[in-house]
Amino acid sequence: MELGIYSFGDRGRDPQTGHLQTDQQRMTELLEQVELADQVGLDVFGFGEHHREEYVITSPTVVIAAAAARTKRIRLTSAVTVLSSTDPVRLYQDFATADLVSEGRVELMAGRGSFIESFPLFGYDTADYDELFAEKLELLLTLRQGGPVTWSGKFRAPLRAAEIRPQPAQSPLPLWIAVGGNPPSVARAGFLGLGLAIAIIGGLPERMAPLAELYREAAKEGGHDPATLPISLNAHGFVGDTSRGAADAFWPGYAETMTQIGRERGWPPARRDQFEAGRQPRGHLLVGTPEEVAQKILDQHEIFGHQRYLLQMDVGGPAHADIMRSIELLGTEVAPIVREEIARREAVAV
Repeated sequence: MELGIYSFGDRGRDPQTGHLQTDQQRMTELLEQVELADQVGLDVFGFGEHHREEYVITSPTVVIAAAAARTKRIRLTSAVTVLSSTDPVRLYQDFATADLVSEGRVELMAGRGSFIESFPLFGYDTADYDELFAEKLELLLTLRQGGPVTWSGKFRAPLRAAEIRPQPAQSPLPLWIAVGGNPPSVARAGFLGLGLAIAIIGGLPERMAPLAELYREAAKEGGHDPATLPISLNAHGFVGDTSRGAADAFWPGYAETMTQIGRERGWPPARRDQFEAGRQPRGHLLVGTPEEVAQKILDQHEIFGHQRYLLQMDVGGPAHADIMRSIELLGTEVAPIVREEIARREAVAV
């Protein structure tokens, strides 16, 4: 089991002034956080793309390259890259370059985009939402094969025996498809033999279990061995020295963020009682002590049989010191519990 963190670079608010952090302050903290994650033995750190005032990361590849230069072992991924509104050739070149900087530690997690701000920003029509993703994924997969590329499609100029440089250190560059629950996207990832990242940000995690089964069945149909294809669960989480301390540190920013998104999408405001329900053993929030968080990861592993778990700890921008402590606890206390138990289960299964 790989354990790690993902971030959109949420900009927290100053408790005295109510103003959002500056971009510089948040980026400085973010790089300190990935350095610590590397030092405490976590496996993965992901950087998500958003084009909104409350987030600092609009270009995951740039941050990944900066993180690569400051870390030694941890794998670095986008979480996610909005493939629909970017050019696959430029994207592949950027990730190949970052992979060379990292000496082979970079991955690409592509998604259709749960927020759509990038579409008008880069001149795309949301009416083409699904078609854009399908075509651009096709081109990206062609680029991953290496060699001169000949390709044509609807949304960009054709390529004729194009040499794409540079090439990444890894061949092929690891590619995941991120989904929020869309079955066709899940089936597509499995059929193509790509990694699957499932976002669990509400409700009972077990309700998403059919997606894992769909993915494995689609993989078989595509001629792939499901046992060789990884599944990642991506969820909101925070680790503290006490259960109440973790909840109190995480709740304010979480509440502000979920309430803001709710206003845009027609959801009711976030409530503390619902938050606490999500922290219960079958809930979607991994917020609590190292033992509580480890147990929820292990419980969900029995349901999904996944290979990776990533936590978003900075929803709404908790205090930097609290995030650093959460990262430390995830690496030094949660990870050993999870890894030891998973190894025991695998030994028994054999």
